[in-house]
Amino acid sequence: MDILKHILVVGVGFAAGFLNTIAGGGSLITLPILIFMGLPGAVANATNRVAIMAQNISAVTGFNSKGVKLPMPYSLFLAGASLAGGFLGARLAVNINDALFNRILAVIMVAVVASIVLEKRHTSGAPAERLTLPAQIAGILAFFLLGVYGGFIQAGIGFLVIAVLTRINRLSLVKTNYIKVFAALLYTGVAIVVFALENKIIWTTGLVLAIGQGLGGWYASRWSVNKGDVWIKRVMVAAVTVLAIKLWFFNS
Repeated sequence: MDILKHILVVGVGFAAGFLNTIAGGGSLITLPILIFMGLPGAVANATNRVAIMAQNISAVTGFNSKGVKLPMPYSLFLAGASLAGGFLGARLAVNINDALFNRILAVIMVAVVASIVLEKRHTSGAPAERLTLPAQIAGILAFFLLGVYGGFIQAGIGFLVIAVLTRINRLSLVKTNYIKVFAALLYTGVAIVVFALENKIIWTTGLVLAIGQGLGGWYASRWSVNKGDVWIKRVMVAAVTVLAIKLWFFNS
C-alpha cells in the first residue's frame, strides 16, 4: 500500500473513530471504503477488525479509569454469550461470496440509516434498571445473536446493543456503552483469531486504520456530544445512503 493509500486509510479511520465516539456506525464507512480500495469483501471485513479491537481496548481502559461499575455477574454472562456468537459469526464470514457480502452490507447499512431516522428521543427520567432473571436470560440470548452478527459483519452493531440493553434491561447509557465495548472486545478478539488463521487480514492496512480511528476517537472526545450529535447523524445518513447504493448496484 503506497503513501497515498496510507493517508486515505488514516483519514477514513479518523472519520470512523469520530463517528463511533459521537454516534456509532463507523464500520458503515470503513468497510465500503476498504472494498472500494480493492479489498475483497471478506478481507475488508477481517482487516477492519484490527482497528475496532484497538478502539475497544482504549474505550474499556477509559471506562475503567473513570470508575464506571458494571452489573456483575450479568455483564460476564453477556460477554460470554457474545464471545460464543462471535466465533460462529466469524466462521460464517470467512468464505462468503464477495458480491453477496457487499449486498448484505448494503441492506444492513440502509436498515441502520432507517433506525437513525426513525429513532425517538425520550425526555422523561430514566426508568429503574431491570435485572430480573427473565430479563437477564433475554439479554443473554440477545447478546449471543448480536455476537453472531458482530463476528459476521460488525457494522452498525452498536445501535443494536444499545437497543437491547436500554429496552430489555433499562440500563443507563454509560453502563450500556461500557458493556457494549467490553463485549465487543471479546467477540472482536475471537473474530480476529479466526480471520488471522484463515489469512484474511491485511495487517498493514488494519494497523494504519487503527491509528486513524484512535486519533478520531481522541479528537471526538473533546467535542461536545450535545452539539455534535445531530450534525454527525445527518452526515452519517447521507454518507451511508450513498455508499449503500454504490455497494448494491456497482459491486462487481
